[in-house]
Amino acid sequence: MTAPWLEKVWRRTSLVQRLTCVALVPTAISAVLLVTLLTRHQMDTLHEMGRSTADAIAQQAASVSGDALRTGERRELGRIAQSIVQLPQVSRVRIANRDGEIVADRVNGSVGGDDDSLTVAREILDPTTHRAVGSVTVDVSVEDAIAAQRASVHNALVWLALSLLIAVMIGWSTARWLSAPLRSLAIAVRQLGLGDRTVVVPVTDDTEIGDLQRGFNGAASKLLHAQIGMEREIVAATEELARKNAALEAASVAKARFLAAASHDLRQPLYALTLFSSGLAVDEYDPIRLNRIAHIQECVESLDHLFGELLDLSRLETGAMPAVVRDVPLDEVFEEVSVNFRMVAEQHDLRLVVRTTGLWVRADRTMLARILNNLVSNALRYTRCGGVLVGARRRLDGSVRVDVWDTGLGIASEHLQHIFDEFYRVESGPEAGRPEGTRRGLGLGLSTVQKLAGLLGTRASVRSKPGKGTLFSVTLPETQPGVGTAEPVAAPAPSPGIPRDIVGMRVLVIDDEPTILAGISYLLGSWGCEVMTAEDAQQAMEAVHQWMQPPDIVISDLRLREGTGLDVLALLDRYYRRRPGDPPPFARVLITGETRGDFLRNIDQATTQVLFKPVSPERLHQVMVSAWTVHHAAV
Repeated sequence: MTAPWLEKVWRRTSLVQRLTCVALVPTAISAVLLVTLLTRHQMDTLHEMGRSTADAIAQQAASVSGDALRTGERRELGRIAQSIVQLPQVSRVRIANRDGEIVADRVNGSVGGDDDSLTVAREILDPTTHRAVGSVTVDVSVEDAIAAQRASVHNALVWLALSLLIAVMIGWSTARWLSAPLRSLAIAVRQLGLGDRTVVVPVTDDTEIGDLQRGFNGAASKLLHAQIGMEREIVAATEELARKNAALEAASVAKARFLAAASHDLRQPLYALTLFSSGLAVDEYDPIRLNRIAHIQECVESLDHLFGELLDLSRLETGAMPAVVRDVPLDEVFEEVSVNFRMVAEQHDLRLVVRTTGLWVRADRTMLARILNNLVSNALRYTRCGGVLVGARRRLDGSVRVDVWDTGLGIASEHLQHIFDEFYRVESGPEAGRPEGTRRGLGLGLSTVQKLAGLLGTRASVRSKPGKGTLFSVTLPETQPGVGTAEPVAAPAPSPGIPRDIVGMRVLVIDDEPTILAGISYLLGSWGCEVMTAEDAQQAMEAVHQWMQPPDIVISDLRLREGTGLDVLALLDRYYRRRPGDPPPFARVLITGETRGDFLRNIDQATTQVLFKPVSPERLHQVMVSAWTVHHAAV
């Protein structure tokens, strides 16, 4: 297993370094091993040669020293030892008798050191009896041979180093030559990754590297053509998307224009019809005619409901309903829902259960009430037995989930993903819901719920089991009771001099539709009001000249044929010399079918009541009393 440090070193080296290492290491190892083996062999050979030489000299010394040792001629033995010690490489000669006494000992002073000497001993035999009469010891020095060998080894190492250096240079150059095409390929791949689509590498040879270079050029060329084709497809898809987006925007603008027209221009005759149908019942006592009038009013209410859905959708899409978020007690909203639908549930033998709770949430109270009203109304419509439950529960993430359960027919799974779409209605036969007479929805109720939930920063969810019921839920952030909530300001109580009805009030009505003027004039007259009508600012000024005092209430349409109702109100303020900061000289009510925010945001709602067409007579009467009360309290 390779050592981890070796792997790290190998990964950090370049390709040239790796190739050089691969080429050099075997050569260096082989050369070092060869030099080592040859040196060892030569050293062994030198020692064998020295030992053979010493043995020969000792043998010669023993053969010539036999007679002299037998006769005990020490002088002759000394001469023999002296002559032998003068031989090359002989450093010392010792001749001993049979008793071991050294009778001759000569040393060659020119041969140094005992460390590099070989010692050989031979017995000296009597020539006649061939018995040992003594021994001769010869020391032979191999220092010169070893020095010569060392010099040879040194030279060999020098040549080895020089050869390795030359091998490194040759290996490095060869590795660079071999890696150059690969470096070019790596640079080309990097450029290709950076977006250079015209990169091409030269083909340097016909080996595998050449095949790799040609393959890269072919792949780069195909990639270039593929990118060009893809860019063309992207450009075409972008253009197509732009066309579809423009078509969608045009459709959205057309839809907004249609809704604006439906909520304004179509509401004009509907508003007039509402006024005239209400006026027909005044002073009418014939049962047959009253029954016909009731049917007319039922149809008008149905139209009012349908246009109300369109108006809500138009106001949501144009941003005319901004959310005013504050701390809201859920019990207060639940009580409103209970009051609105308790009688409806009882009329159809259903139970409406609203569970009280002490929870508070952050929401727009009006929007939250509208969400629950739509959900409960929808639940009651599609529930034939059982009832509807409204409740809330605290969740672990610090939010509150408001639920509306029903035991109705339920919603099939294929409809759940579209249930909040605009104009989507689940039609599953006559048993799908409870009959509502002439009032039928456009499929905008749940769409309005989802849009209102979006303005509150949440989403409405639905779960349903066909045949068992449906659960709609809205999750809102929880808040502590009363935190950041201002106490609602109570409406000023009317003083003893203020009438609780509108009998005898001077009312100026401004509208550019003669039918509406005729209808509201007839209706207000039946209520005992003194009515003057005008279609523009000039007629309004002519009308107020007939009164000695300012009118009690001015009811004006927002959009007039020339200018707006706000312009007429400002003109009347200047006529009655109202200065900045002064209370208005009369109560004012604006009635409009406009939903665009740029028209509505300029209205001072602190002094001006706003109603959206068509307005029911009951609602008109209520707002007139409220506007008069607020105006008189300010004065």
